[in-house]
Amino acid sequence: MQTRRDWLRSSIGIGGLMLAPSGLLSAQQKADFQPRSLEPIIRLSSNENPYGPSKKVQERIKQSFVHGCRYPYAYSDDLAEQLAKKHGVAPESIIITGGSTEGLRITGLTFASNGGEIISGQPTFLAMMDYAEQWGATINWVPVGEDKGYDLDEIEKRISSKTKLIFLCNPNNPTGTLVPAKKLVDFCDVASKKAIVFSDEAYYDFIETPNYPSMINAVKRGDNVIVSKTFSKVYGMAGLRVGYLIAKLEIAAQIRKNVVAMSNVLAVEAAKEALVDDAFYQFSLAQNKEAKARIYSLLDQLKLTYVKSHTNFIFFNAKKDIRELGPAMLAKGVRIGRPFPPFYDWCRISTGTQEEVSIFIKGMMEVYQG
Repeated sequence: MQTRRDWLRSSIGIGGLMLAPSGLLSAQQKADFQPRSLEPIIRLSSNENPYGPSKKVQERIKQSFVHGCRYPYAYSDDLAEQLAKKHGVAPESIIITGGSTEGLRITGLTFASNGGEIISGQPTFLAMMDYAEQWGATINWVPVGEDKGYDLDEIEKRISSKTKLIFLCNPNNPTGTLVPAKKLVDFCDVASKKAIVFSDEAYYDFIETPNYPSMINAVKRGDNVIVSKTFSKVYGMAGLRVGYLIAKLEIAAQIRKNVVAMSNVLAVEAAKEALVDDAFYQFSLAQNKEAKARIYSLLDQLKLTYVKSHTNFIFFNAKKDIRELGPAMLAKGVRIGRPFPPFYDWCRISTGTQEEVSIFIKGMMEVYQG
C-alpha cells in the first residue's frame, strides 16, 4: 500500500497542481529548515510556520540550557536592546511578552477594563477583546466590508468619549486583507488623537506591497499608537512564546505594570538568534509565496473565490458550511481553520510545507470532485 509520501513522490499531480520541482527542497534545506517529517494529521489550522525553528535557532536554544537556572529579566533586557536598534526606538519602548497574545491581553486590561470601550473589526483576532470583556470592557464591533477588509470610515465614526482602544489587526486575521497604506496612515493620525490605536502586525513580514508602512513610525512621532510584533509567524517560533509591544514611553510604562507571563530564557535567546538568521527568514517568505500560489491555483480550478492574502494563510469561500468541511478534510488527514462567525461558509487555510500543501490539494479535490 502506498504511503502518502510515496504518493507525493510518484504522482505527476492532479490537474498540474501537485508538488512542482521548485517546491522540492534539497537535503541541506531540509536539514536546515524542515526539522519534522510529515505528521499523521497535517495542521493547516493555526497559521504556524512549519519550517521553524531554524537549525541556528535550535543550536542557540541548546547552548542556552546552562542559563535555565536564571530568571529571564536581564536576558529580556538584552533582547529589548536588540529590537530597539532594529526598529529605531528607545529600549524602554519595547515590552517583551509571552507571545504577542499576552501583549494584546494586558493592553486591553490596562486601558479598557471596568467599562472602557474597544472598537474592533469583525471578524478579527480575538485575544484582546475576549480577555478585556472578562474584566468589564465593552466591545463595539464593526463588520468588515464586502472586500473583507476593515471599514475604517465606520470605525472612525464610532469613536466616542467611551472609546479607550481601537484594535487593528493589519494584515487581518482571518481575512488576510491589508489596509491601503495612505488610508491607514491618515486614519491613525486622526484616531490616535481621540483614543489609543493598537496595530497588531503579527503578519507584517509577509506583506509584499513595496514600502508598506509599519505603525512604528507613528510611535516614533509620539502618537498614541501601540504596535504588536511576534516571533510566532515568519520566525517559526509559535511554541516558544515570544512577542513584544512597541509604544511611546508613557504608554509603555503603563502596560509594563501588568506584564504577567513574560517569556523564558531559552525562548528569549532563540529570538535573539532568529533576528540575525536572514537565510531562514528569506526561505520562509519564499516558501510561503509559492505555497499561496499553489493554493490560489487550486481554488481557481475549483471555482472558489478567495481574498488575496498578505499573510501565511488564505481566506476563501468554501461554498460549504465550515462545520461540515472541517470534518470532511480531517478525514483526508488535514486540519483546517475553525469557524469565523458570521462567515460560516468561508475557510481559513494556512500555507504549510510544500508536501503539506500537496496533501491539502489532494484532499480538496476529493471532497469537491470526488
